[in-house]
Amino acid sequence: MSMSMSESLANAGEACWTPSVCATLGEELRHAATEVPDKVFIRMLHGEWTYRQVDVETDLLAHGLMRQGVGRGQNVTLMLPNCIEFAMTWFALSKLGAVTAPVNTSFRGAVLASAINLVRSRLVLVHASLLALLQEVLPELITVEKIVVVGEVPLSPPSPPSPPSPPSPPSPAIAGRPLLAYAALRDFASQESPAPSPAISFSELSLLLYTSGTTGRSKAAMISHRFVLGHASLVIKGLGLRHDDVLYCPYPMFHLDAAVMTIAPALLLRSVAAIGEKFSVSRYWDEVRALGATVFDFMGATLTMLWKQPPQPNDRDNPARLGWGVPLPEWAPQFEERFGCRLVELYGSTEVGAMIYTPLDAPRRPGSCGKPIGPFEVQLVDEEGIAVPAGVAGELVIRATAPSMLMEGYFGMPDETLKVFRHGWFHTGDVLRADEEGYLYFVGRRKDMVRRRGENISAAEVEMVVEAHPDVLECAVIGIPSEMTEEEVMACVVARESANISAQALADFCATRMARFMVPRYFRFLPALPKTPTDKVEKFRLQKEGITADTWDREGPQARG
Repeated sequence: MSMSMSESLANAGEACWTPSVCATLGEELRHAATEVPDKVFIRMLHGEWTYRQVDVETDLLAHGLMRQGVGRGQNVTLMLPNCIEFAMTWFALSKLGAVTAPVNTSFRGAVLASAINLVRSRLVLVHASLLALLQEVLPELITVEKIVVVGEVPLSPPSPPSPPSPPSPPSPAIAGRPLLAYAALRDFASQESPAPSPAISFSELSLLLYTSGTTGRSKAAMISHRFVLGHASLVIKGLGLRHDDVLYCPYPMFHLDAAVMTIAPALLLRSVAAIGEKFSVSRYWDEVRALGATVFDFMGATLTMLWKQPPQPNDRDNPARLGWGVPLPEWAPQFEERFGCRLVELYGSTEVGAMIYTPLDAPRRPGSCGKPIGPFEVQLVDEEGIAVPAGVAGELVIRATAPSMLMEGYFGMPDETLKVFRHGWFHTGDVLRADEEGYLYFVGRRKDMVRRRGENISAAEVEMVVEAHPDVLECAVIGIPSEMTEEEVMACVVARESANISAQALADFCATRMARFMVPRYFRFLPALPKTPTDKVEKFRLQKEGITADTWDREGPQARG
């Protein structure tokens, strides 16, 4: 008896799952430090650290954190850019059974205060460059008692001595919270101190990863040790990673890509995690060469930005063999030829990890992000929760057949958790379609669909066409309220430097490449799109601005008839 499309999707991933992954992050690091003590584990432009160094340093740091009252189950907020202290703190807290809660470094004001209060941190590790942002919201922070500063700790001016007591040295503090230098934490332990070894279960939390917060209040996804190492194992399988690979990520370490899909797979492989300070289109390939990266990831418009840089004679002179990410544009084969590497599309999110991969041994199917792998059942459903047939777009819903392979929920938000875990399935909010062989195709976010005159339009599909124009660097498509009810399509466009393109020419370009109802009515040219540090476009800002004085209307008097 043949299986239905939904049954095929549900069973697709079981054969690729390794159920033995059950160690905690700290245990895995100890094993690695014993097996390959002198091999480089983490590499950055300003230094590199071996497995033994990371293990020893994180033991010392764990003792220092213990002396500051950090214990099992406690959440610790990190306000850090990409730096070695981020990785060290994550492993140290994991060894204690504590939970790392890294906030988006662009958060400030009420958003920052809300994020820290949500996870009830008593201790915050903050980079000196971000201390002023933390100081601004300290009066609103309910639970924070201590602050550890990475970098130079500012000293409060000393108070005049009060005889007969001898003068006291200045005590660094802000808003009544004592400040401690990160470097001083390791001074609380010695090399002879016993390694922290609480009996931690793989199902306990390792991370609280915030959703992007581009459309509403940020939520903190509860990520277990099993999730981290289980999905790291899937990354290795899905991408065919090797022990000699150098895995490169230029995106923030508070993001899934750097933590779960770069550092953790490198740990399991006993290979190298190469972390960039931040994405830079002009320095990208120089950094790939300097770090010796063989595998890199891309997201959003970053691949387009790299592609649209002027060709250089040394474009192929780089060590990269594989790039992975989403979306994969139609010009991917030309990118591969130019830079001498293979590109692979996949699907993932903070809440579910990465669990749909393009098969490496099969011909590329344009537009497909692949098939599910791992201990998951997958369906595409309509708004009533009924499975849709092949070729029909539906919301992707997922359930795990192994424990702790999806997020445990949103910390402190039971109602939000219940909204996404309905009827035994996690509802992703992403719309995909499947072909008869079970290959999945990303259509767009359910909330990122434009409803125009009875038609549902995928913003992602319109963006892909607009970005195919040689003079367009990137594009964000939004819905604008229409006088005809429903919405009209607006394309917010960033043109390439020195490009000379008109809105009319771009509208004509779109009209020959997409259905008539999809062609944007409004075009607006911007110098840059508003983005989060993880390169996601903050479309709510564009929607709030709406139609501006410089917006071109395809149906307006300035357009050709």
